[in-house]
Amino acid sequence: MDEGDPARAETFDALFADDSDPWDFENSAYERDKRAATTAALEGARFTNALEIGCATGFLSRDLAAHCDALLALDVSEQALAIARSKSVTNDTVLYRRAEAPRDWPEGSFDLIVLSEVLYFLSTEEIATVSRRAHETLAADGLCLLVNWTGANDLAVGGEEAARLFAHSARWRGEKPRVEPSYRIDRLLK
Repeated sequence: MDEGDPARAETFDALFADDSDPWDFENSAYERDKRAATTAALEGARFTNALEIGCATGFLSRDLAAHCDALLALDVSEQALAIARSKSVTNDTVLYRRAEAPRDWPEGSFDLIVLSEVLYFLSTEEIATVSRRAHETLAADGLCLLVNWTGANDLAVGGEEAARLFAHSARWRGEKPRVEPSYRIDRLLK
C-alpha cells in the first residue's frame, strides 16, 4: 500500500459529502488553538513556495497563505477541495489541487512543507516515502512542519508514532517538539 489506497479518496469524499465540516474546523476551540500554534511555529518567516499536504477544507491553508507568496494545498478529496475553494478569498496565493501523497508528490522545490493531521491516515510505508520526498523537495534553508493529534485513534498509526517514523525516515534535523495535551508540532530542518 505504499503508493496509495484506492479507497481513500472515496472514503474522504463520502465523509465531506455527509458533513462539510466533519472535524469542526470552523468552531472548535481545539482547531482554532492548533491553527494559531501552527502559524506561530512559522516564527514570522515569509515563504516563497509552500506545500500543504492534506489541506481538507482549507482552514489552515488560509492562515498559511498570509505567510506565503505561493501555497500549493493538496488533498485526496475533491469534495473537501470544492469546499476549500468556495470559502477561499479570491487571490493568487493558494492553489488547491487534488493529489494523494506519496503517489502524486508535486515537482519543484518548497521552502515550507506542512503536514497537519494527515500522517496517521497513511500506512507506515507511505509515511516513510512521504518523509523522503519531503526531504528531497525541501529547499536547503526550508522548514518542514508536522502537526499530529496525539490522542487515541482507531487507525494503524497514532500521532506520536507517525511523527517519530517521519522524522527517522530521512536525514531530518529536528528541534524539541511543542507538545500540547492533544497534539504535537515538530519543526524539521534539512
